[in-house]
Amino acid sequence: MRMACLLLLLVMSGVDSVHATDCPDWSPGQARRELTALHDRLDGWNHAYRVDGRSPVSDAVYDQSEQQLAAWSQCFPAQAPAPLAHLGDAGGRARSPVAQTGLAKLPDAAAVEAWMRARGNRDLWVQPKADGVAVTLLYEHGRLRQAVSRGDGLHGADWTVLAQAIAAIPKRLPNAPARVVLQGELVWLLSGHVQADDGGANARSAVAGALARNTLDAATAAKIGLFVWDWPSGPADMPARLAGLVAMGFADSAALAQPVASLDDVKRWREQWYRHALPFAADGTVLRQGHRPAADTWQARPPGWAVAWKYPAASALAEVRAVSFTIGRSGRITPVLELAPVQLDDHRVQRVSVGSFKRWQALDIRPGDQVEVVLAGLTIPRLQSVAWRAAQRAAVDAPDPARYGPLSCWRSTPGCEQQFQARLAWLGGKQGLRLPGVSAGTWQALADAGLVRDLLDWLALTPGQLATVPGLGASRARALAQAFADARRRPSGDWLHALGAPDDATDAGEDWATLAAQGEDGWRARGAGAARARQLAAFFAHPELQALAARLHAAGVQGF
Repeated sequence: MRMACLLLLLVMSGVDSVHATDCPDWSPGQARRELTALHDRLDGWNHAYRVDGRSPVSDAVYDQSEQQLAAWSQCFPAQAPAPLAHLGDAGGRARSPVAQTGLAKLPDAAAVEAWMRARGNRDLWVQPKADGVAVTLLYEHGRLRQAVSRGDGLHGADWTVLAQAIAAIPKRLPNAPARVVLQGELVWLLSGHVQADDGGANARSAVAGALARNTLDAATAAKIGLFVWDWPSGPADMPARLAGLVAMGFADSAALAQPVASLDDVKRWREQWYRHALPFAADGTVLRQGHRPAADTWQARPPGWAVAWKYPAASALAEVRAVSFTIGRSGRITPVLELAPVQLDDHRVQRVSVGSFKRWQALDIRPGDQVEVVLAGLTIPRLQSVAWRAAQRAAVDAPDPARYGPLSCWRSTPGCEQQFQARLAWLGGKQGLRLPGVSAGTWQALADAGLVRDLLDWLALTPGQLATVPGLGASRARALAQAFADARRRPSGDWLHALGAPDDATDAGEDWATLAAQGEDGWRARGAGAARARQLAAFFAHPELQALAARLHAAGVQGF
């Protein structure tokens, strides 16, 4: 059913064909390996969700992965694997009294407006799209007879015994016709949940996990609620169906179906349910026609009379195009993934940090892999997980961590360019000498011109030399030369900060010779721990730093 939903979505969004320029440049053999690997990953996710009650990835990542498989299958039809096996929940074989149709997803407001216009903007209704697990309930003569999971749309798991433990599912319906079929969502109850702030909160996984068990304890059952979003066997028109739901005790569900006649109406309710509290997580809105075909004609595929418009994705699937590495002043190596651009909320994301070199090694991320990216604090892209790895692993030229540390790269030598530039940026920035008009770009320009090859070359530069740097000009060259000359008069504590000395040394207020004479024993006597004492002693004993200190002494800098 999920594949059927995908195919209808592709057609409705106008992506009914894949252009050659969108297809990977793969040989038939590689295409077969990549498609098979993705197919198997999706199959595993399906099994985890349907059978084990776990959601290894978010809905957004699953949907995008499924779309990717469909797109690649169009690119390489001869290498496409068999369709995904649609698992009935927990191997369920119970036949649903009415087919679960699923919903096609419209991509944006323009598609929603077109869908509404095609229906004359009449007899249309909007509801929250509850983020839970779908269920079909059958009542006969007011008594609950059957509860069936969605499964493949026609057959699912028999949840009737579990339903008896869930107080939110009525066991008897007052004022009910002889036979009532309801469809809805079993949701994880969340007090004061605001989707815009709280996201999905793993609510669907919580419900799915609970229902994957053989029994429900009272505490877990009390956390499960029911949102009835349709009465397939009810009256033909929506107002009568809603009135019937109220009479049967589902007033809360009925209140969440609202009439709409324009896109602005939809947007208003969509924003209301996104920005204000609901008792459950909702990942979008659903639009329905009030009148629709008879329930016995429904099929296990998305219909034309109901669609979903999901909220901005909390996560996005992105292809890794390259892995680059930044090396900071302290020698820390930070891997950065260069991504095929993806839209995440209103952010276009093209790069994301892995965080640490060890994490990159553990995840083994290579070009061609697909990763899940989320927004941290609603603004900063963050790597969440590796969705799947390319079957054919690409080589990555990574720096050697053993080469870099707090005392490496005091000169611009091959392989040291990044750390050296970071040292210059620190030296001239607010942590160091606070040189006016000097930015990271300034240091890079001086290095590119061959004027700065070690940490103190700039001290001797004249206005004439600086004026030869492309883009500087005579007036700025004079200003830079003056800033560089003024730096000689900065206090020794500022210079120690600029060189990157540990705070224990910069706060001491003593000259270089005194600090360098301490050694490990001296620093421990001053209260430093063993590791900190080794760090301080190593800093002042390092030959490059001793040479820099001698040059500062020759330049007349205080404290050296």
